[in-house]
Amino acid sequence: MIETSTAEGLAQSAESASAAIRMRNVNKSYGSGPAALQQVNLEIRENELVSFVGPSGCGKSTLFRLIAGLSRPSSGSIEILGENAEAARKRNDIAYVFQDATLLPWSTVRDNVTLPLKLRRVPRSVQKQEAERVLGLVGLGDYADSLPRQLSGGMKMRASIARALISRPKLLLMDEPFGALDEITRQLLQSELLGIWRKSPGMTVLFVTHNVFEAVYLSTRIAVMSPRPGRVTAWLDVDAPYPRDVRFRSTSAFGTLVDRVSSALLEGNDGREPIST
Repeated sequence: MIETSTAEGLAQSAESASAAIRMRNVNKSYGSGPAALQQVNLEIRENELVSFVGPSGCGKSTLFRLIAGLSRPSSGSIEILGENAEAARKRNDIAYVFQDATLLPWSTVRDNVTLPLKLRRVPRSVQKQEAERVLGLVGLGDYADSLPRQLSGGMKMRASIARALISRPKLLLMDEPFGALDEITRQLLQSELLGIWRKSPGMTVLFVTHNVFEAVYLSTRIAVMSPRPGRVTAWLDVDAPYPRDVRFRSTSAFGTLVDRVSSALLEGNDGREPIST
């Protein structure tokens, strides 16, 4: 079982919460090619932070597109926050952060971050207020008028996360957002993500990574996926309370959990693809 945090009670609230995501017997194929996903069944509670790990091409990104309502399953059912994925997306309950920050190079950080609100014709006064909120949350309050070319890689990713958060999503999907960053910046942003999650009660986070250390540090649970056709072969609870800091990485419990996830990956992989740890 997941141990609870006396400081925030995040894991406890996750355990008692209703399901944010339910998938039953989900399959996804593209044309006449081999299936990308096969018989995926999962249930994720509200306020969890769940990481998905697996070899390249196992369908993690396809799974996220289905959850985001950007694609439809070939068969099976998906329920997001009590409704279908497309309805949840149209209600702005879902936000997506990609590996590439995808900022408009000619727009300031503030304009990039407020883009989702502009597209919904939210009043400018609200846009300004919400921009101040999320830029403060990610530590970019002093860079609102900067252009993307003036930012480091880590700052660009912070801006991308702020843009996702500005709509106050109930479900945040993060598809390898830190994969292109150097290790020092990556670890810093991992800790900042946990801080943002703690300050966003009720928000569920799904996180794709190839990095086992990253998955263990962040997650309440870890889903291990098999090579294509992708399916979830193992679920592992992360038995460590929140808040977590850099000291957690040097504990024997952390090392044990890394070994457990690595073993589950190898068992589900059958030696067919290299695994990043």
